[in-house]
Amino acid sequence: MTEVAFHFNAPDKLAYVCRFARKALRQDARVVITGSGPDLQRLDRMLWAMRPVDFVAHCADGADDQLRELSPVLLTTDPASTSLCDVLVNVGDAVPAGFERYARLVEVVSQADEGDRARARARWRHYAEQGYAIVRHDLVLKEG
Repeated sequence: MTEVAFHFNAPDKLAYVCRFARKALRQDARVVITGSGPDLQRLDRMLWAMRPVDFVAHCADGADDQLRELSPVLLTTDPASTSLCDVLVNVGDAVPAGFERYARLVEVVSQADEGDRARARARWRHYAEQGYAIVRHDLVLKEG
């Protein structure tokens, strides 16, 4: 069964995802990041702008099949369409399609955006109703 974790109180969701992807890559995990098209475009630019020592090799939806298979990090609006099955990171508003194919699902939730927090609570309820044990990571407590 997929391990579901919520990472709450991210001051900047996309910056947090960049750091998370870098850490996962260093642990040889393959990561799929899903969300809205505009968020994924911003994330792509942010990943390219990281310091050279922090570079995260990645590709986006439009890449050819071979590049998608070789990239350790994939940015996609359709996580069910990929064969990568280690970690799925959701920065979107809905439960991602095909999340149950992944070993881990990480839901990243904003610190200040009340709408994002409300949508995250709905996703939490969905997973709980499906019988998933949910791990909670409060990023404010972690940093403090």
